[in-house]
Amino acid sequence: MPPPTTSTAQPPSTSSSSPPTTSPTTTSPTHFTHSGMPPPFTSSTSPPPPSNSRTRSPQPRSSSVMPSMPAARCPPPPPTSSVGSNEVSTRLVVGIAIEGLVALAILNLHVVDDDFCPGGPIYPNPKESSLFLSLGPRVDVYFPPRKRSRISAPYVFSEEGCEQKQISIEVLPDECLFEILRRLPGGQERSASACVSKRWLTLLSNISRDELCNKTIQSSKPDTEIVEKKTEDQDIEDDGYLSRSLEGKKATDVRLSAIAVGTAGRGGLGKLEIRGSNSSHGVTSRGLKAIARGCPSLKVLSFWNISSVGDEGLLEIANGCHQLEKLDLCQCPAITDKALVAVAKSCPKLTDLTIESCSNIGNAGLQAIGQGCPNLKSISIKDCPLVGDQGIASLLSSATYSLMKVKVQRLNITDVSLAVIGHYGKSVTDLVLTGLPNVSERGFWVMGNGHGLQKLKSLTITSCRGVTDVGLEAVGKGCPNLKQFCLRKCAFLSDNGLISFAKAAGSLESLQLEECHRITQFGFFGYLLNCGAKLKALSIVSCLGIKDLNMGLPMLSPCNSVRSLSIRNCPGFGDASLAALGKLCPQLQHVDLSGLQGITDAGFLPVLKSCEAGLVKVNLSGCVNLTDKVVSTMAELHGWTLEMLNLDGCRKISDASLMVIADNCSLLCDLDVSKCAVTDFGIASLARANLLNPQILSLAGCSMISDKSLPALQKLGQTLLGLNLQHCNAISSSTIDVLVEQLWRCDILS
Repeated sequence: MPPPTTSTAQPPSTSSSSPPTTSPTTTSPTHFTHSGMPPPFTSSTSPPPPSNSRTRSPQPRSSSVMPSMPAARCPPPPPTSSVGSNEVSTRLVVGIAIEGLVALAILNLHVVDDDFCPGGPIYPNPKESSLFLSLGPRVDVYFPPRKRSRISAPYVFSEEGCEQKQISIEVLPDECLFEILRRLPGGQERSASACVSKRWLTLLSNISRDELCNKTIQSSKPDTEIVEKKTEDQDIEDDGYLSRSLEGKKATDVRLSAIAVGTAGRGGLGKLEIRGSNSSHGVTSRGLKAIARGCPSLKVLSFWNISSVGDEGLLEIANGCHQLEKLDLCQCPAITDKALVAVAKSCPKLTDLTIESCSNIGNAGLQAIGQGCPNLKSISIKDCPLVGDQGIASLLSSATYSLMKVKVQRLNITDVSLAVIGHYGKSVTDLVLTGLPNVSERGFWVMGNGHGLQKLKSLTITSCRGVTDVGLEAVGKGCPNLKQFCLRKCAFLSDNGLISFAKAAGSLESLQLEECHRITQFGFFGYLLNCGAKLKALSIVSCLGIKDLNMGLPMLSPCNSVRSLSIRNCPGFGDASLAALGKLCPQLQHVDLSGLQGITDAGFLPVLKSCEAGLVKVNLSGCVNLTDKVVSTMAELHGWTLEMLNLDGCRKISDASLMVIADNCSLLCDLDVSKCAVTDFGIASLARANLLNPQILSLAGCSMISDKSLPALQKLGQTLLGLNLQHCNAISSSTIDVLVEQLWRCDILS
């Protein structure tokens, strides 16, 4: 077939032996088809029409453009095949590659071979985007370079002919791909493109919202979460925003990049928790940079046990996530005061800060937080050896009218810090002081007399040797609105201090004493006799100083306000103390006597007869000396109100108790008779009850329950939500399988 004609005149032919000459004024581009090299034409000349022939005769060329070159045969383009989602994403990006070519001109990226088209630039203005137009489906435009590029030419010319290479968008440099990807129209397209390769994912994760050409973030379909399906991260809706949690091996930079891209189309990530880190490819500043760029609306960030994250990563978060409200840093030794200073400057909306086991965070960071975060409401500091009185004082004095919750645990602070808390804690409602060995009695006395804790409602003190009778009385007087008080492992507090505190803290509603071994039964009953009319709950746990003595209490007015009584694991507490307690607290509804092996029916029966309001929850686990008589009396007197009964380990409880429960306790929904002497007959009695609708039933360790109870358990299972059959050795595995199959609504432990 004859070669196609052009509208330009043919240049004179030259000898193949003479060297080609170039003219500096000639700037015509050269066009090559897939099957040969047609004559050149100028920029004002239309391109030659494509031919159906696969071969063409060589045409004479101008020596000012290219030396003569023999004709060549090129293979046809590869046939089109079916494409997957990744290829569709690639074609989507190629579809907008014409805009990316503008970036090519801007970045001065050109063809590799300088000898390909010598003679200077083709166009007078190479940055003009209108020059980059498609000249046909099988025509490529080449223009001379000014410097070497990382782009390989798609054709290699030789004396024998031309050889076509596989064309791929991956030959583009990162700068060009960045310009293309940031022009994608919406979040769904970006999520799909992120699945093409790790390189594309990294580039997309480094595009901030301000750099997107389409500023309107289009929400993807609710059921289309391409990147998130790939990462298999949890999708938790918390407080109205998206939440993600990465643990262990899943905590990598790649997953953080995928989260940043995948959540951008759904309004952005609101909460991120990272627990642990991959040992070989853990979270670094690169992954946090992707989160900072892609999730500017992040409000909650938690780091737990991440040694690979340092100041650089948290600086990225501070610079990109100005909406941050809550920050948890636990076991992050590489983070220092520098990062906290950046957070204080860039995140003024911070309201909640937790710092635990961060060995390089000290006073400077806390001082910056206090000055830069006027909305700070909660602060928790634990096991930070560099934090001292200066940091606590700076923080409390700066956040006097906003700080509501303060937790100070195992720090090297002294009485000065407690004095500052007592004076500047004007808005503090919850205060926790734990493991302060350098705080003395004077510190608690000054804190109580500082008159600044007028709004304090909850106070917890644990393992503080400075808590004495004098200090505790001052705290009671200085906190007139205190409602909940928990005192643990304070070895120097005695009965006199407890009684003095009861007289001073008239608004107290709940008192818990744990491992205070100097407290005896005199202090316990003395508190009940002197407490205010608002006390509702009293708990004594593992206080070894309490002994069972018949005190012969005079007839005094009872504590009608007490509704909940918990006495656990106090081996000296016996029948005499329990009987006296029943007379003092006639309005009990919740009773917990777990672990009191010294009480018998003689001590608990008076309590059952004294309770006027009706018991609702009763825990008698570990009371090995109680018998069926107690359960029978309880069911007859309080069956109309009883909702929860725990008899775990009461070895003297038998089927007789289950029969009485079935007849009288219509409201009972939680029953635990683990390790009791019940049999199949007792379970059948429960199943025959018409009004009993239990939801939780525990039969663990009941060795006399066998496969004969299967019909009864099937009937009870109509309302059961939880069934514990662990260590029931007489029940076969086949019976368990039948129950699991039929009771599909019930969680069965076996």
